[in-house]
Amino acid sequence: MLRHRFQPGRLIAGLFLAATGAVYAGDAGGLWETPWFVAVPLVVGGLCTAGAVGVLARSVHRRRGPARAHPDEQRADLPG
Repeated sequence: MLRHRFQPGRLIAGLFLAATGAVYAGDAGGLWETPWFVAVPLVVGGLCTAGAVGVLARSVHRRRGPARAHPDEQRADLPG
């Protein structure tokens, strides 16, 4: 299984976009009435929040140093 660095900004963006979809799905299903302009603050607010979280996470990752490799994986710069 490929491992990758956790990116919380993408998680936040996905949650806000899923929430926007859920709001309009509820409107389409007749559960409530949603004005057309509700998507703008949800999407823009979510993307701005995701950007801020992404910048914060990047600064934390940069301060901690490079990620440690799994012990079973060989590094390219080592012989053998």
